[in-house]
Amino acid sequence: GAPEAIEVTPAAEIGAALAGRSVLIVDDDMRNVFALSRVLRSRGLSVVMAQDGQRALAQLQAHPEIEIVLMDVMMPGMDGYEAMRRIRKDFGRCPIALFAVTASAMPGDREKCLAAGADDYFSKPIDVDRLLAQIGNRLSAAEPGPAA
Repeated sequence: GAPEAIEVTPAAEIGAALAGRSVLIVDDDMRNVFALSRVLRSRGLSVVMAQDGQRALAQLQAHPEIEIVLMDVMMPGMDGYEAMRRIRKDFGRCPIALFAVTASAMPGDREKCLAAGADDYFSKPIDVDRLLAQIGNRLSAAEPGPAA
């Protein structure tokens, strides 16, 4: 549905929803990874990193507690589209939320990302408040899974 229809979770609830939960950041530019991981860690999230799609799949295998994936679309080797399709195919309902991130917001990108399995789409630079609200909404709607 339209973004306006999303119930906005209060900030305090978002904070509680984020604490101790795990997110995987996949991006070949480590500056982006470090900037984003700093913000997410400051909100209580546990951050795992991968530099490409292949490593992202390996990290998901090694860290079943990951519930959110922030996937850069343009990467060498396995790009974000292929990685998202593989995650949806190989990991079923886990991760709970798959967010595509791209530097080149071109017409049709959003649709391409959603078709590859993304739950939402963010263009760089990322609107951190919107990202945190989306992550919070996803996590508060989903009870934390048992730690494996």
